[in-house]
Amino acid sequence: MSTSDVGTHKPSVLIAYYTYTQQALKVAEAMADRFRERGCEVKLAKIELTDKRWAERFTRFPLKHAYGDVLGMLGAQLRGATGDIEIPEEAQSGDYDLVVIGSPTWFFKPSIPIRSYLKSDEAGKVLDGTPFAIYVVCRRYWSINMKGVKKLATKRGGKYLDNLHFTYAGKQFRSFLAMMNNFKYGETHEKKVFGVTIPPTNLQVGYHEQAHVFADGLVDHLESTATPIEEPVHAGS
Repeated sequence: MSTSDVGTHKPSVLIAYYTYTQQALKVAEAMADRFRERGCEVKLAKIELTDKRWAERFTRFPLKHAYGDVLGMLGAQLRGATGDIEIPEEAQSGDYDLVVIGSPTWFFKPSIPIRSYLKSDEAGKVLDGTPFAIYVVCRRYWSINMKGVKKLATKRGGKYLDNLHFTYAGKQFRSFLAMMNNFKYGETHEKKVFGVTIPPTNLQVGYHEQAHVFADGLVDHLESTATPIEEPVHAGS
């Protein structure tokens, strides 16, 4: 929607996300750029994991004990645990026209920070009656994560619109080794692990374009459902 459009509402968009490797942030920034080009007001809100059971391991990159730190989250993820989080002011309340939720995949499911946010009262204040979309950044398996976010956000009163997923290069085993190599060394270049050649990890070339197309579709929806603002009646007209 162009800012020069007369008599129309300027949409407000919240992008709420969690990230450790900054991949979900990159997508959020790409979407935000496109939303702003289309005349939207955009706020980005990073959910922070503060729970003392897990937070310390994510305070550094790369991880101190890559395999132990990652596998140590398995039990909590499988049981659908929630934990203490810090919610930015922008994501605590607000009359948004659209909420976009960025959800990295942790062992097939929504990450603990995103799950905790979507179960919070603050998320209810933001989502109740509000259209929402989802994007997932992961190695391979995204559908369970996506379904989980959709279910939680809908329970909070959100109105589901659309989703987008980004996957890393390589099939299951090789992409796992590449991700763990990145967690251990902070490197994304190709090399061999346990004698296996691994692909580059993280977002692939072209994610900007994917994010822009997705954002365009969401704005198009907002435009098609927008209620024009009536022009004021001037005296003597």
